[in-house]
Amino acid sequence: MNSIAIFDTLTPQDFATGVHASGQPAILKDVVKDWPAVKSGRQSDEALVDYLKAHDNGQVAGVYVGAPEIRGNFFYGTNTRNENFRHGPTPIPMALDRLLQERANANPQSIYVQSAIIAKHMPGFAVENRLDLLPGVEPRIWIGNAAVTRAHYDLNYNIACVVAGRRRFHLFPPEQLVNLYPGPFDRTIGGVPVSMVDAENPDLDRYPRFAEAQKTRLTVELEAGDALYIPYGWWHQVHSLSRFNVLVNYWWDEAPQPAAPYDALFHTILAIRDMPEDHQALWKTVFDYYVFTGGGDPLAHLADGDKGSLGPLTPELIRRIKASLRKSLEP
Repeated sequence: MNSIAIFDTLTPQDFATGVHASGQPAILKDVVKDWPAVKSGRQSDEALVDYLKAHDNGQVAGVYVGAPEIRGNFFYGTNTRNENFRHGPTPIPMALDRLLQERANANPQSIYVQSAIIAKHMPGFAVENRLDLLPGVEPRIWIGNAAVTRAHYDLNYNIACVVAGRRRFHLFPPEQLVNLYPGPFDRTIGGVPVSMVDAENPDLDRYPRFAEAQKTRLTVELEAGDALYIPYGWWHQVHSLSRFNVLVNYWWDEAPQPAAPYDALFHTILAIRDMPEDHQALWKTVFDYYVFTGGGDPLAHLADGDKGSLGPLTPELIRRIKASLRKSLEP
């Protein structure tokens, strides 16, 4: 079985040089165990709900609601053109009350407060519950009952901190994309493409390449007070295992991003994907040389004045490239 590193004592420097720099997922054991929110949750669900309500400022948040029949599997409906849940703006205290009520039901409605920005909804919470490993990164809160978030990847680094309940994560490295059968870009679940395969119940007749992804899978279970570091681009399917769950996560990325990578992908699809195979082979070589450089400078043999549009990205060069792209896309 594939294993994952566990760290139980970390300074910000330890995290930066020993965890983040490794490029591998890691369990950060008990890293938020002293948060007031975690301590409230250990008293009872009601105590944590009272704590969250005391910090809530009345802003509505995005909430997903699914019928009991979906059993927390927020996904597509009869096809990828519809969903098996509904969503809309709801006050967080109302969602909290409903979650407490649903605990008594053998087949509860599935309810999920999705990615609420803590500074917007409960700024005092952020002051009292701080992750010193990442000063300056804005946290988000996720609140719900038993649920499954299908495997997906984020274009960020991520630390996911379990405040209440238990969570199980299935993790796959970025290169497994080809074996994870990503769903539509244009009709996503939660804003990002998700795997069409349920990592815990895969249909290998329909998705046979997933058998290769399974060989790389890392599976971890976290308790309240634990956190998980998920590197950039790693796929993760998340199971909220308790009848009341709270998670706080931190997304960040230090890399400069003068343009959106997905825009580059769509432009490349438009320009190159449907070319003949011999044309594609040439452009793969060109992209590998000029774009996927591994940190090297493919133009090191040229004088700075000769590098032109392929040289280091300055504000002026970024402006000129964007202007050129806009012009090229005009009908």
